[in-house]
Amino acid sequence: RAKIVYDLAAASIIVGYLAAFTVIGPLVSVSARHTDPQSLWIKALGSCAFILLTLILAIGPLARLDVRFLPILYNRRHLGVAIAIIALLHAWQVVDWYFSSGSLPPLVALLASATPLHPLPAFPFIPLGIVALAILLVMAATSHDFWLAFLSPPVWKALHMSVYGAYGLAVLHVAFGGAQAQASGALLMLSAVSVIALTSLHLAAGFRASRDDAARAREDSETHWIVAAEDAFTIPDGRAIVVRPPDCEPVAIFRDGQRMSATTNLCAHQNGPLGEGRIVDGCITCPWHAYQYRMEDGCAPPPFTERIATYRLRLTGSRLLLDPRPNPPGTFVEPVLLGMRAP
Repeated sequence: RAKIVYDLAAASIIVGYLAAFTVIGPLVSVSARHTDPQSLWIKALGSCAFILLTLILAIGPLARLDVRFLPILYNRRHLGVAIAIIALLHAWQVVDWYFSSGSLPPLVALLASATPLHPLPAFPFIPLGIVALAILLVMAATSHDFWLAFLSPPVWKALHMSVYGAYGLAVLHVAFGGAQAQASGALLMLSAVSVIALTSLHLAAGFRASRDDAARAREDSETHWIVAAEDAFTIPDGRAIVVRPPDCEPVAIFRDGQRMSATTNLCAHQNGPLGEGRIVDGCITCPWHAYQYRMEDGCAPPPFTERIATYRLRLTGSRLLLDPRPNPPGTFVEPVLLGMRAP
């Protein structure tokens, strides 16, 4: 049900934006009123794909800055498929409107229209858009779990991190295209706002993560264990904190009532961030696709067979200590019990 609601909400927003651009736009804007319908659709589809791409890259840092954004992480790859489809429709409209009536084949005419590299505003922006579209299409085509299993989670994740390359090319495509075609500078402004917003969000999320790491990963003076939390009672019930020990994998420490357990922060499905998930029916639940694992041994409940690494915890007063050395996936570790806070 959650997936259906998510997809319906995303589809409604996309349809609403396109309708507002092509139907309401000409009613309130003189320039839109004097634009032919197909050119209007080209602008609507292109801007929709670019704004969606910006938003999908903003979801990660937003969720790390405020847990209320975590639900938007669910099925985020569905948005990626939607972006690829919208961008493909934008490209098809461009080819049909501008390059289908000449003597050359449309695709040949499209590439032949590239201008020299100088002056800079005349940079050939069309090839940039083609490469960005190709990356988005590859990501959409490999979004199914078959490709995850075939390529392995690390390779699959690295492939899908190329979305940042597609974004960079899309920014240049929009900026140079706007410099050549938009006297108002609207597209230049759109690309600038997008870059500034995403850069600010990622820097803010990175600063917060490094600050939390410095606070949590102080070395215990007597052993190799590290201080995961000065006050274990501050860990929200049903959720987790993420600890990043020096030179080690990130660790998610979950609290379920009075019980606390630690596992790797990487989901066995798609390396999703388990620490951003929550406890559902006593199991750690990944925020990306709801894969579940028991807290005490990192094993998925039957009939599923996935397993993740576990870690040892120790409670000294209210201070929570973590052994940063992982146990083999599926190793049982007795949960730490919080007990009652001293008055």
